[in-house]
Amino acid sequence: MSKITLQGITWGHSRGITPLLAAAQRYSELNPNIEITWRKRTLQEFADFPIEKLTQTYDLLIIDHPWVGRAAADKTVLPLDEYLPAEYLVEQEQHSVGYSHLSYNYGGHQWALAIDAATPAASYRPDLIAKHNQTLPDTWEDVLALAKKGKVAVPAIPIDLLMNFYTFCLAHGQEPFLTKSEVINKEIGLKALASMREFYSQVHPQFFEFNPIAVAEIMTQTNDYFYCPFAYCYSNYSRLGYAANTLAYTDTVRFGSHGRLRTTVGGTGLAVSAYSEHQEAALQFAQWLVSPQIQATIYVQHGGQPGHRAAWLNESANQLCQNFFTNILPLMDRGYIRPRYNGYLHFQDHAGDPLQEYLKNGGSPENVLQEINRIYQESLPAEV
Repeated sequence: MSKITLQGITWGHSRGITPLLAAAQRYSELNPNIEITWRKRTLQEFADFPIEKLTQTYDLLIIDHPWVGRAAADKTVLPLDEYLPAEYLVEQEQHSVGYSHLSYNYGGHQWALAIDAATPAASYRPDLIAKHNQTLPDTWEDVLALAKKGKVAVPAIPIDLLMNFYTFCLAHGQEPFLTKSEVINKEIGLKALASMREFYSQVHPQFFEFNPIAVAEIMTQTNDYFYCPFAYCYSNYSRLGYAANTLAYTDTVRFGSHGRLRTTVGGTGLAVSAYSEHQEAALQFAQWLVSPQIQATIYVQHGGQPGHRAAWLNESANQLCQNFFTNILPLMDRGYIRPRYNGYLHFQDHAGDPLQEYLKNGGSPENVLQEINRIYQESLPAEV
């Protein structure tokens, strides 16, 4: 039997590449005629380079769920519901971490398997909290008070600000994107911007250059900051030996009468290229990799943050990372799923810019909402 080589593309963080390398090695040991190679790209490349172009080179692709609207339009990856057993996909949906599995379902088809699950969560340095006799924040007012002391870190590049704008719209009582005329109604939008401005004016301006990884790094490499109210969560930083100091992750704080903050679900999915010359082999590997058995063992043991609920409830998995998974699961289960229409990526790529400009330098919040709505309108025609 001739040897098959599958090529995969993922993102360049230990959470994104290391578990895939480990799983590929083991799969090749079990299936000597199949070799799987993985290439990594930066987070910026992951966000910027068109995935549809990558499908012409790679058999396996790690994708973000907002891309599935384009996938449904372009058919550049396989609709997995037409290739994988129905019972397998039912099991995946029933054991999803929050809406991770369904986030890759669009236009009546499943375009990827939820291999990884994440959402912005609160994180802190337990050692510094104890050293400073600090009580962990429980309310948004507590967060503001801690920010005024200069001890709060937070990612504030445009994409993260946009995700957090959704969070504050929800916190003030309305879900975004309910109509095609505006992202959010003016009253709620202005309240969301006011809450964000009050907070971001208290944190160090350097954070407008920081993504979630940079925040986790500065929190674990220095003793300058000991709390972050929301950043996409990385179990790696809760594992002994990964960083100089470890982070603990927990649920978000309570906001007024609306309960704890809801955050915007992230994570990644595993898709199979429609151009692959080895579709059957790629599908078999994908099915194996996202199975509960592998997700709860090899995948999580090598730094992965699984998309299957069995791993999040697994005692051994939680022992690896200070109960990261059980601590974050309630937050994942109430996560907000952003739009996925074909054209949304244009909105996501640009709508964070006016937000950041306003939060850094002030200005008219009404103009911010107007600009966000203009970008939204630009993005909609592609949905037809």
